[in-house]
This record gives sequence, C-alpha cells and structure tokens, in this order.
Amino acid sequence: MRVLGVDPGLTRCGVGVVEGVVGRPLTMLGVGVVRTPADADLGHRLVAVEQGLEQWLDEHRPEFVAVERVFSQHNVRTVMGTAQASAVAVLCASRRGIPVALHTPSEVKAAVTGSGRADKAQVGAMVTRLLRLEGPPRPADAADALALAICHIWRAPAQNRLQQAVAAHAARTPPTTSRAPAARHATKGRTA
Repeated sequence: MRVLGVDPGLTRCGVGVVEGVVGRPLTMLGVGVVRTPADADLGHRLVAVEQGLEQWLDEHRPEFVAVERVFSQHNVRTVMGTAQASAVAVLCASRRGIPVALHTPSEVKAAVTGSGRADKAQVGAMVTRLLRLEGPPRPADAADALALAICHIWRAPAQNRLQQAVAAHAARTPPTTSRAPAARHATKGRTA
C-alpha cells in the first residue's frame, strides 16, 4: 500500500509518501513541504498548494491519501488556513479518484507512538525509527505527514473490516420506521 500523508497548512503543507503493509517494514519514498509566502493573496496560496500536491501525486502515484482532520484551535485564523489547505488536498485526490482518509492528530500520535498525547519530538523520533531514517525529517510538518501515512497503513485494514461488518449487518437488518403514537398528535396544543 502506498500512501501520501498530508499535514495541511497554508504556509507549510507537509507531505510524505510511505509504502508498506501491516507487519512488515515500511519504506519512505519521499518527504517534503509545499510552501507558500505568508504575505501572498489567499487565492494564490491555495493554487500554489494545489500545484505542489499535484506534483507529489504525479511523481508518487499513491493508492491512498491520508489528511490530518482539522480540529478546533484557539486561533481561528490558523484553523481556517489549515481547513482550506486540507480541502485542497481532498480535492486533488478526489479529482483523481484516489480514496481519502481523515485522521485526527490523536489517532496519528497513538498509532505511531502508542500515546495520543505524544509531543512533536516523540512523533518525529518514532517516525525516524519506524522508517529507519538517519534523523527526524525537518520541519516537523514533514514528519507529521509521514506519521499520517504510517497511521493509515496500520489502521486501514482494521477500518475496512469494520466498515464491511457494518455494511453486512445493515444488509441483513430490515429498515425500521418509527411511528409516533396517534394520541401524542391529538393532544398537541391542548391544555388540561
């Protein structure tokens, strides 16, 4: 399985490609950052993120794209930029028919380090170890992108089995309709 991980951001959008399967050593195929100038117009920045991601998709041809799910932060401006870059990543992958998975930061940290509360240094150290790198990828956005790809490789098989089980259960269970008792509607608006 080849996964492009995307740590979305307008100034620095981390990207990393990892190949492998559960239970086998993973291989990093590429890591980097798509950068845009902070003083540029928003539209131009989004186009630059799109062009950068398209280059990564062209070069590495991933089977899946894993994007960090945007979560609430205190700084609304930061959240908006992250959400916009995230949408660009989803759009680029979807346009090509590549499945997209969203993973929360806690899911990624737990998958890579064993703790959903790990800090960036711990995530970087584990990514370095898991991919047998000489040192942690810099900046941290690049390491986070690799962690997203690793998380997806390790979680996807279990998620697929769960989705299949839910679909099989739904296929066996007849749909139910809820009907409110007639008396409830008849007394609506009446007072005693």
